[in-house]
Amino acid sequence: MRDMRVGPTGFHDVREANLGTVLRAVRTLAPCSRAAVAAATGLNKTTVSSLVADLIARGLLCETGESAERRVGRPGVMLALDGLTIAAIGIEVNVDYLSVVAVDLLERDLLTRHIAFDARSAGADACAHRIADAVRAVVADPALSHRSVIGLSVAVPGLVDSPGGIVTRAPNLAWRGTPLRSLLEELLHDAAPSPIPVLVDNDANLGAVAEYRGGHLARTGDLVYITGEVGIGAGLLMNGELLRGSAGFAGEIGHVRMVEDGPACGCGRRGCLEALAGIESILRAALPDRFPAGALTRADLADLVETAVDRAAAEEPTAVEALHTAGTWLGRGAAMLVNLVNPAAVVLGGYFVPLAPWLLPSCRSGVRELAFAPDAGGCFVETSSLGLSAAARGGAVAMVDALESGRLPLPPRQVDGVAAADEGAS
Repeated sequence: MRDMRVGPTGFHDVREANLGTVLRAVRTLAPCSRAAVAAATGLNKTTVSSLVADLIARGLLCETGESAERRVGRPGVMLALDGLTIAAIGIEVNVDYLSVVAVDLLERDLLTRHIAFDARSAGADACAHRIADAVRAVVADPALSHRSVIGLSVAVPGLVDSPGGIVTRAPNLAWRGTPLRSLLEELLHDAAPSPIPVLVDNDANLGAVAEYRGGHLARTGDLVYITGEVGIGAGLLMNGELLRGSAGFAGEIGHVRMVEDGPACGCGRRGCLEALAGIESILRAALPDRFPAGALTRADLADLVETAVDRAAAEEPTAVEALHTAGTWLGRGAAMLVNLVNPAAVVLGGYFVPLAPWLLPSCRSGVRELAFAPDAGGCFVETSSLGLSAAARGGAVAMVDALESGRLPLPPRQVDGVAAADEGAS
């Protein structure tokens, strides 16, 4: 629990918390007056006016004109989030690419990039350097060059100790105990005028956040997002909040054993869902002529997925059967989650999206077959509208959340567009 004792530290914490409260209220109510914010938050009008002035000085709120409502007395000046002054960056690390998304305070996309990169062969240190290079390029991009970067969130396919910023285990990247946050904070110490805070999280978790905030099923509070990459994981949203588990490792559906003595999985076990329905497994079965032997370490997965789509569309039996079988396994895995947490929707992301015409029918059948509740408890299975940038976008949005919840420092006050040299007392 935060220290709320009366004294400089306690008052500072109270004010920081109240700044976040006002910021969240304006996000919900905008355009709105100061009086409306006071009524919604329970703070008195004098306090709200002081907090609003502070948030305007930091480039987080702006005044948008007078209220159109007819009232006795002076019209209220309306408030809104300022979408012109800050940026949040999200990066997803995957086996064969980095995805980069930057958003403004209103969670509108400022920049999206997809960078081919063999992260599995590169190793953790080289990958951290490549991420840092990507961040520097984004910070220098004209779309962000006049903005204050509030933070970077990195999505990783594996077990992540998010509070510690450590990738505990990412089998498909061959990472174990990687202190990614500290590596990146060191590499990025001079990338911007102010230090860039770094958060690290699981890719499926951040994909779920992105779907909830900006996918075609936005605001579906009870939702499961299943990644469709070399690895398979699930981000679980209950009442709009991530279900993380005691150590933060919830959702590792890809490493549930589906078959005794089944195919080998990258985790070292056999018969995992990932070994049966991960994208590598699908492509090996659908395109056997393209993989006579050896590990798929440097192949262009996007090109191979396109080939699989072409063959399935041409009703090539091997491709169609491989996709049908993978969809069945996905449905069985999804049914476990449907029985456990009763979501309103299961969303398939990543490379599953272009393969959906052949995956979805058997996946939906698998859910209906194994879900215990009638009609799967009302759950339906859909594909993501966010493509390969879902986790990166979710990471950027998570940074905005962290700012509003007080887990990130607020940007400095501005004086004629320049950060104030001395913040002074808050």
